[in-house]
Amino acid sequence: MVLPLRPPRGGFLRPFGCGEFIRSFLLGEGPEGSPRIAPDVGAPTEAIRSAYKAALLREHAEDMVALAMERGIELSVEEALRRIPQRLTKVRSHSFYRYFHLLKQLGWVEATGEEEGSLIGGMPGARVERTSEGTTLVEVPQPRRYYRLTAKGREAPDIAWSDPLQAIYDYPRETRSQRKSYPPPGSLPRSARRRSKERRRRSPKAEASVWD
Repeated sequence: MVLPLRPPRGGFLRPFGCGEFIRSFLLGEGPEGSPRIAPDVGAPTEAIRSAYKAALLREHAEDMVALAMERGIELSVEEALRRIPQRLTKVRSHSFYRYFHLLKQLGWVEATGEEEGSLIGGMPGARVERTSEGTTLVEVPQPRRYYRLTAKGREAPDIAWSDPLQAIYDYPRETRSQRKSYPPPGSLPRSARRRSKERRRRSPKAEASVWD
């Protein structure tokens, strides 16, 4: 069976999943060219998010280069990276921290106890206390806390890591709403897009329609 090389409309927007990346990163495998860490030491949540965002940006840039080559346009990965907005909606801090919280609920990651000062002034030892009413009092700002994989997280199957929310609530995967396709971030240089349009206007099909 021959599979088409070209992706559907929207391109390769999810070259690798968030959960799979986090697990591989905390295992110290350095996925997608990210830094290698010591699995026993772990890493702060923000460091994991930064590595995931950098890997996604580079994958998007390589897709742009491949698209440019198809159209006969010279474009380097470095130039493509400059043309991609840094604030990708898929890697915003709030959504990533919510995703990471699911992993903590599942018991797949745990705090190592190591803390360090944060950029916003959080110092090690900041309090996080649960009250008798069931609420949580959090002293702000909070420090950077290191997390590592648990034995349960190492043993969890790939399909569970691909969808932690389904792993928590155990609902049928068919009931999950279908993900939308979005246009790839960034754009080709303006002059290159103009040359591409001119090429399409001069195509044999366009010339034939003139003589019909």
